Amino acid sequence: MRTWVVFLVLLGNAISTKLFAQDYPQRDVNLEILADEIFGFQDLDLNYQKLYETMAQLLANKINLNTASAEELRFLNLLTEQQVQNLITYREENGKLLSVYELQAVPGFDAATIRKIISFVRVDGSDTGNLLKRVISEPNNYLITRYNRTLEAKRGFKNDESAQTKFKGDEGDLYLRFRTSKPGDFSFGLTLEKDAGEQLQWNKSTQQYGFDFQSFHGQLLNKGRLKNLIVGDYQAQFGQGLLLGGSFGFGKGSEAVTTVRRSNLGFLPYTSANETGYKRGAAATWQVIEYVYLSGFYSNALRDGSVTADSLESSSLSAFQTTGLHRNENELAGRHTAREQNYGVVLNFKKGPVDAGVIFNRIEYNIPISRNPQPYNQFSFSGTTVMNAGAFLNYTFHNFTFFSEGARTIDEGYGITAGILGSLTPRLDIALHFRNYERNFCSLYSNAFSESTMPQNESGLYWGWKYRWSRKFSASGYTDLFRFPWLKFRSYVPSEGHEWLARFSYQPSKNVLIFIQAREESKVRNASYPHANTYETAIGTKRNYWVNFDYPVSDRIKMKTRAQFSTYSFGNSFTKGMIILQDVRAEFGKLAVTARYAIFDARDYDNRQYVYERDVWLAYSLPAYSGIGLRSYLLAEFDVNKRITFWIRYSHTRYTDRDTIGSGADMISGKEKNDLRIQARIKILN
Repeated sequence: MRTWVVFLVLLGNAISTKLFAQDYPQRDVNLEILADEIFGFQDLDLNYQKLYETMAQLLANKINLNTASAEELRFLNLLTEQQVQNLITYREENGKLLSVYELQAVPGFDAATIRKIISFVRVDGSDTGNLLKRVISEPNNYLITRYNRTLEAKRGFKNDESAQTKFKGDEGDLYLRFRTSKPGDFSFGLTLEKDAGEQLQWNKSTQQYGFDFQSFHGQLLNKGRLKNLIVGDYQAQFGQGLLLGGSFGFGKGSEAVTTVRRSNLGFLPYTSANETGYKRGAAATWQVIEYVYLSGFYSNALRDGSVTADSLESSSLSAFQTTGLHRNENELAGRHTAREQNYGVVLNFKKGPVDAGVIFNRIEYNIPISRNPQPYNQFSFSGTTVMNAGAFLNYTFHNFTFFSEGARTIDEGYGITAGILGSLTPRLDIALHFRNYERNFCSLYSNAFSESTMPQNESGLYWGWKYRWSRKFSASGYTDLFRFPWLKFRSYVPSEGHEWLARFSYQPSKNVLIFIQAREESKVRNASYPHANTYETAIGTKRNYWVNFDYPVSDRIKMKTRAQFSTYSFGNSFTKGMIILQDVRAEFGKLAVTARYAIFDARDYDNRQYVYERDVWLAYSLPAYSGIGLRSYLLAEFDVNKRITFWIRYSHTRYTDRDTIGSGADMISGKEKNDLRIQARIKILN
């Protein structure tokens, strides 16, 4: 029976290609899908640039549907648990897929689902032949060169600036990257970056060799019992990310079900230009016996931080610096001040629906961490060494998957995260999640599900759901109840809060999308009252409202209209914020142009507005619209041929409520700011 189904599917391949031509363009997929569906809103304490880049790498490293595990399929965050299980069952019963269009024969995969994931997946055969020949002949390779700068001069570039704050380098930001990879086989890459104001220099004393930031990796996969080997820069994602989490913690958003669970992916290359969070050294996974895998890693990396010296001439690190900027004497003083050694082992058992393991991790610093004492940070990490041990268990039963991880900081507190998600019916998906992180639990590289940046001093209960009435109508939402047993930054009392989101979507055709969204978050925060001699607190409640229309004008021109509003009430104050924007995208053969015009009024920081902006490939623009003004940008993309693509992006911001933009060395005199970015992508192999 399957033979006839596949024959009919492949016979209609040419027809399908034509039908889906508007949905599966040769150009890179629109990352607004990720911004709007997976993240939902962007004012959490997350590094969205790393998150977007991690997901965008799938465009260059598409998942092989014939070899992808359930964890890799879940990592897309675009498939329900029922769809994941249906695909695996179909593969087990019928063998490898012959074409991505064969997904039409998999139960539960409708046209809307296929359109959503098609840019992230592929169908390949086995990897055979000489490795060097495969690397040279691999079409999935690229060299990127990018230059961008702000056209107005920042204060740090002016000659009258003090020696401590004057920028040493030029005003341009320079970025280079090369990567060639084939999922399940190999990956080799190099990333170089110099931020605006930084110097290009060769200085052994400061350990800078050319670019300020340099990253490289080499990876081999599935070579007999050696399942994974990475040398260079990498990240680790095991269990639910409670101890070992990479750039995959998506937080809470309008995709209220799938993003709660973390995927047990193991070691992955680090390809971001972000200068924090990576491991540098070597990592490997070895199949000990059938179903049992042993993973180990070692990292030796330099971290930025603020060093203080006491009267005894001993030094300590009072805070880590995460900006990655080294432009003047003040910033260079904190460059690579601490050496971090990070190592650990993971013993993993995988068989059928069971995925379980134990983890041990130890981190050492060559200089003690001693934070400036504050009421809220008495249980933050201090000293030179932190050790954690834990275990995780993931289990899949029919259309449901249970996931959990528990860990303990040696001689300190513990943390627990657990949940279940699945499909109650083909139309209804749900997720339940519980977490409890003690105030003295310390995990420095976690991306576990939490309200706070780190899983510490928090307990909570989350419920998410998504319901599809038909192919046109759907709704999703979540409710999260949380409490903080100890003091927090900007909240000097034990407190509790809540958050909820609801979203309704209507998609009458494949090119039209309308949705409305509402969200509320309520937390306790410190309050300043005149003549008060003690810390006072009040409840701060923020509400967000979105209305969005995506619609085509013609086959070549598409539009987006959006309005975002917010309110923030705190004590006796009540403030508002808003942004209204219009996007236009036009495609004319090899040329694609995107433009935006936006009006915003967010007079206080609590009502700042975030909206994803299209940018050049692997660069991300997610500015905070704050103040009163206008924002516009123009992005042009031109495919010279199959090997070369050029981008140019110009953005303009004009404020009406200020005479300077920014502060400190980054301050710009005047009401306007203009930015220019140019990029070329070249396929140099094959």
